[in-house]
Amino acid sequence: MLLAIDVGNTSTVFGLFDGTGLSEHWRIATERHKSGDELGALYRSFLDLGSVDGICLSSTVPQLVRSYQEFAERYTGADLLELGPGVKTGIPVRYDDPREVGPDRIANAVAATERYGAPCIVVDFGTSTNFDVVSADAEYVGGVLAPGIEISMDALFARAARLRKIDFVEPETVIGKTTVASLQSGLVYGFAGQVDGIVEHIRGELGAEAQTVATGGLADLIAPHARTIDRVDPLLTLEGLRLVWERNR
Repeated sequence: MLLAIDVGNTSTVFGLFDGTGLSEHWRIATERHKSGDELGALYRSFLDLGSVDGICLSSTVPQLVRSYQEFAERYTGADLLELGPGVKTGIPVRYDDPREVGPDRIANAVAATERYGAPCIVVDFGTSTNFDVVSADAEYVGGVLAPGIEISMDALFARAARLRKIDFVEPETVIGKTTVASLQSGLVYGFAGQVDGIVEHIRGELGAEAQTVATGGLADLIAPHARTIDRVDPLLTLEGLRLVWERNR
């Protein structure tokens, strides 16, 4: 079994692959200072670590990489592959400094290209909203980084004394009749509009109607209201990690 782990700044998503099929998956909060032993106890509460014979890791939190190395060695005995520079992905990275590209962004590009073909655009709704672009030649050519939904809303609530946190759900109408409904409308339609504007500009630079795939925890909330999103694939990053693992065997 392959354990694919995507460690983000806010959440960690992990899943078990039996061959090419994802059999189980989970989402937990990322805690930046966990030790290898703490990770061992955590993962042991979700799955049988004795069944794991490979781990593919993407981490945007550098201080956790060593902890995951310790976890893999002490609690699984499985080979650990960390997605980063020097790892075979099957996609050339045409970035000024490829080391600056987050491993989750590369995993998304790998999976989207394999599943949906090139050219393509991945919109990942995470701590930041990432737009990652694969050209018609199946090369990663860069992207766009924008503030994420949750941190944008948190900043608004922190600075506006009369506003309170809301549930992230679709409002009944665009025109809100209450403060809560107005905030929800701004969230859903504001970010949908942002996606459409950025994707249209990317497609214009590419000179192609690149297929656009949405992923991340809030993709299902925004995608129905963004005309440029063609499909939602919430576990795209895990699939990318599986593909990278296979390409390095």
